[in-house]
Amino acid sequence: MGLRIALIYGGQSGEHEVSVMSASSVLKAVAGKMEVFPIGITKDGQWIPGLSPEALVETGQLEVTPPPQEVDYKLLENPSGFILGELKEKVNLVFPLLHGPMGEDGTIQGLLELAGIPYIGGGIAASALGMDKALMKALFCQQGLPVGDYQVFLRKEWETGPQSVIEAVEANLGYPCFVKPANMGSSVGISKAHDRKGLKKALDLAALYDRKLIVEAFLDGQEVECAVLGNDQPEASIPGEIIAGAEFYDYEDKYVKNEAKLVIPASITPQQTAEVQELAIKAFKAIDCAGMARVDFFVLRKDGRVLVNEINTIPGFTKISMYPKLWEASGLSYSTLIERLADLALERFHDLRRGRR
Repeated sequence: MGLRIALIYGGQSGEHEVSVMSASSVLKAVAGKMEVFPIGITKDGQWIPGLSPEALVETGQLEVTPPPQEVDYKLLENPSGFILGELKEKVNLVFPLLHGPMGEDGTIQGLLELAGIPYIGGGIAASALGMDKALMKALFCQQGLPVGDYQVFLRKEWETGPQSVIEAVEANLGYPCFVKPANMGSSVGISKAHDRKGLKKALDLAALYDRKLIVEAFLDGQEVECAVLGNDQPEASIPGEIIAGAEFYDYEDKYVKNEAKLVIPASITPQQTAEVQELAIKAFKAIDCAGMARVDFFVLRKDGRVLVNEINTIPGFTKISMYPKLWEASGLSYSTLIERLADLALERFHDLRRGRR
């Protein structure tokens, strides 16, 4: 059948359900082409080898929980003694489809590095930088990439000196503005604040998810996304555009109501398209990413400038996710894309081993 791949999904972040949907889509796409061993991680961190995300989605359950009956462990001869060392002998590589903290932030990548198992996606440093919006934007600025105005506050600063935080935001960014947990994705914990009352509520919400809060100036522009694929010589896809069904492209708009429109290709000029693709590759290289990433932009309506918003090192892989759709529009099918990512993972693994002997 070819490659044997472990699919790790679920996890302990606020994007747990999105991860289950992504994993189910991937499992369907590679059926018959790869031997897939699913491993679900519950919200409290329990690993459940053999639990199929497809079965969870089919029953309408999007949370990984211990099954009432014994699951089919397939590759493992000794499921009660499941360890990564044993997994290493059974599979060729791992696809960690864990969105958000405790998965997309370098944690699972570090574990797999220690175990000596090849995996799809960016390494430890790239994953950590891609997850932390504050560090990401600081690095982008240092690398000369254009970004919008923003400020970063610690949760402790907000809790102990809320007035000074509010005054700083009003003086430097104004309203409306966006408030986000620095380490979260899928628009979890994000709010648009129109006034002081809304800002307080938004900061309180973001503080539930992270100790570091980021406030961004409102940018009146088209929301454009570009997919990147590769290792040392990455390629950029055709850019696409998000037309939000709500006031902004929030979690419900992405995964619940499904009212947002994905326009591929984006309705931008050829010059802007080329700039988006160039900046996407520069952002990818700036954090030393590998395998895949989706880079998000704003193309300003006033003057046409292109600004980098953020990079996602484990983008969504659901049937409605932009990353696979962008590559499909660029001539790469969903299943072929996964096969290409597997090849890139093995290529990077062998390249890294050259310096560790």
